[in-house]
Amino acid sequence: MSARKHTALPKARTLIEALPWLTRHHGKTVVIKFGGNAMVDEELKAAFAQDVVFLRHAGLRPVVVHGGGPQINAQLDRLGLVSEFKAGLRVTTPETMDVVRMVLAGQVQRDLVGLLNQHGPWAVGMTGEDARTLTAVQRYADIDGERVDIGRVGDITAVDTGAVQALLDDGRIPVVSSIARSEDGTHVYNVNADTAAAALAAALDAETLMVLTDVEGLYADWPNSDDVISRLTVSQLEKLLPDLASGMVPKMEGCLHAVRNGVHTARVIDGRVQHSILLEIFTDEGIGTMVVPDEGEPV
Repeated sequence: MSARKHTALPKARTLIEALPWLTRHHGKTVVIKFGGNAMVDEELKAAFAQDVVFLRHAGLRPVVVHGGGPQINAQLDRLGLVSEFKAGLRVTTPETMDVVRMVLAGQVQRDLVGLLNQHGPWAVGMTGEDARTLTAVQRYADIDGERVDIGRVGDITAVDTGAVQALLDDGRIPVVSSIARSEDGTHVYNVNADTAAAALAAALDAETLMVLTDVEGLYADWPNSDDVISRLTVSQLEKLLPDLASGMVPKMEGCLHAVRNGVHTARVIDGRVQHSILLEIFTDEGIGTMVVPDEGEPV
């Protein structure tokens, strides 16, 4: 009598394929930058929350860092405030900073924490202000060689991981809004979320940094080809940086910073694909672009 063919067998094969990756990543910290369409599409948001909770159940230690550009723009429009950008950076007046703070910590973060906690009481929201997790100085825009004041926009100068580590050690999932305070505590700054995620990943000695975006990865010859570079070293990335599209620069600079500062791998993945995080971490093919140290560098 022949063995019965079970329809669920492909599921078992998928789980077995994930086994070496589960073993490799068990107990490791993974920092995920949440952004792009995944932030505004309800199905993608739900899938993202499932992925992050799956990582936690699989024995990883996920940390989520988020911005909220679309939501900030929408709220500014509702209040009749103009969204102005210089050199790709949002001009952030004190009034605009109040809106940024309200939207990131009071709307985007709350929604994400709520989605994660539908699966268990693990997610805890915080901002870079809390416990002085992120410290920043004012950033200026460079326009035609001239330094231009763009208000409350910050560059990170220090990271204190104490609060995040305490949450991770308690089995929680930290959800961090990309806001920072000045060293003297007098100013609050809006910080690029890609940059914040990279800085936090490096300070946490994370296994990997994952950046969700609205493209498949880093294209080899855009716009002439949509072939995606699946893997490249930090030296190869450095050579490509000057020619990248402006939207990809902070993401790839973040990957570069993370790997140069001890993070084993950094990945840019397509957040428009449901469960892209699981596909990238737990399958042989992966789906995005992975940045690795140069050959011979310690990992």
